[in-house]
Amino acid sequence: MQHVRAHVLICAGTGCTASGSLKVEAALREELTKKGLDKEVMVVQTGCHGFCEMGPLVIVYPEGTFYVRVQAEDVPELVESHLYKGRIVQRLLYKEPVSHESIPNYSDLDFYKKQMRMVLANCGHINPEIIEEYIAVGGYEALGKVLTTMTPEQVVDEMKKSGLRGRGGGGFPTGMKWDFTRKAVGDKKYVVCNADEGDPGAFMDRSVLEGDPHRVIEGMAVCGYAIGADEGYIYVRAEYPLAIKRLKIAIKQAEDLGLLGDNIFGSGFSFRLKIKEGAGAFVCGEETALLASIEGKRGMPRPRPPFPAISGLWGKPTNINNVETFANVPQIITKGADWYASIGTEKSKGTKVFALTGRINHTGLAEVPMGITMREIIFDIGGGIPGGKKFKAVQIGGPSGGCLPTALLDLPVDYDSLIKAGAMMGSGGLVVMDETTCMVDLAKFFLTFTQAESCGKCTPCREGTKRMLEVLTRITEGEGKESDIPLLESMAKNIKTSALCGLGQTAPNPVLSTLRYFRDEYEAHIKEKRCPAGACTKLAGYRITEACKGCGLCAKTCPVSAISGEIKSMHSIDQATCIKCGACMTKCPFKAIIKG
Repeated sequence: MQHVRAHVLICAGTGCTASGSLKVEAALREELTKKGLDKEVMVVQTGCHGFCEMGPLVIVYPEGTFYVRVQAEDVPELVESHLYKGRIVQRLLYKEPVSHESIPNYSDLDFYKKQMRMVLANCGHINPEIIEEYIAVGGYEALGKVLTTMTPEQVVDEMKKSGLRGRGGGGFPTGMKWDFTRKAVGDKKYVVCNADEGDPGAFMDRSVLEGDPHRVIEGMAVCGYAIGADEGYIYVRAEYPLAIKRLKIAIKQAEDLGLLGDNIFGSGFSFRLKIKEGAGAFVCGEETALLASIEGKRGMPRPRPPFPAISGLWGKPTNINNVETFANVPQIITKGADWYASIGTEKSKGTKVFALTGRINHTGLAEVPMGITMREIIFDIGGGIPGGKKFKAVQIGGPSGGCLPTALLDLPVDYDSLIKAGAMMGSGGLVVMDETTCMVDLAKFFLTFTQAESCGKCTPCREGTKRMLEVLTRITEGEGKESDIPLLESMAKNIKTSALCGLGQTAPNPVLSTLRYFRDEYEAHIKEKRCPAGACTKLAGYRITEACKGCGLCAKTCPVSAISGEIKSMHSIDQATCIKCGACMTKCPFKAIIKG
């Protein structure tokens, strides 16, 4: 066997690929061949490392040197200096923004220090298209263990004991859901993986499927054995072509090795998987709508009960979990329920993967133990707010979640604490906002999304969200009335209690949470016809603060004479005359004029 002295891992997840990582790989292979190093250095495609802001990412082993934002034109220097002469290319290392210190190893980065990468353990470190690499790090040991040493009842009990809760939204206990399906009467049962990741800003499931598809497949197979199912479906949106490609490769490889198919490990247990590509309807994230879509029907929810555990796919008992939930299963089986239950909080066990987006320095994926504070995620891991701006709020849980203010930055991140605060865990989207974000406009944005994605089956969601959106639009355009606030609250509560499915019931959450924590912004829009953040264009204006020294320069600059005041006294702007050109703010030497 040819001796390999170095491995170069190149992120080939969707984010890094979009930034040019495949061009980097091609250039690297070409340069290694030129230098005669192609037999000594192995180039490996991996999934997402999570540090998406800094892609394309390249790691060189055995040193573990972590290079960021590598482009094809950097490759000759990287090969010559590092792989040929053994000298680290300093300019390609990540530099911490405060200290400007170069960090050669990824484990020393602030972004990774507080993470606990369990679901994402293999992402960025193995080639997801080679099953032997998954097996080399313990893959399919869990399946082998349950098929050769455990009964289905023991597997379900282990899942209950672990405390794992569903990572797709509501946080229902996974072991309990499996038990319901196992005990259900039926000659045929199904396992379904919900990979219909539709929340704006969320890409956790996609990255797991792209970077470690066998982990999800193994978790589904274990579930199939536990509940008595011999067939499973992975429902993944068609907008995830790389995830679908790697899933197909992984399923074929598992079948070829006898890890899927008939009589696995000679146990008598058979299990097969199929992929169903969804058309991208947000409502198909709701489990009964998802099942209807698999059956070839229009994706619309139905009343429950009966729940899918009793009557699901084609009327048969069906267990549905999302990608991250299934990805937790193998390690619970191999390391034990007690180990898993020791991580997190009393009622929220294990870790949670979050997609960090919005006004944050380090966008990407972060997997953290339950119970960590929002402050630690946003500032210690995410690097805080760019451009010296102030943190204002964080939207957690997607369109169905809520907005949390600065006062709740030290809130522990777990299912119950978030619900109490008016938000929810959801699938794990986490959108950070700074002082330039208008919270009324943000509520309108999310309601616009849910209203457009409503399937239209039930009146509260179809008509109620439309009426709420009309009110929000009116407020942001300066036509709001004081009665609009109680009207919004009344409509929101009615929709929550009467909509057919979970998506409709949670659609008003962004409105209710912003009213709860940012009511003053609604009042400013309505009573003062002013957007404090200066984001609503029809309310955009300028005002003079107490920092004004009364120099009069703004009045001289204003082209329509909208500014008045005595010298050495605070000036004011006539909003009716102001044409909102911004010339006064640009000229003010004391920065006393602000938008809003």
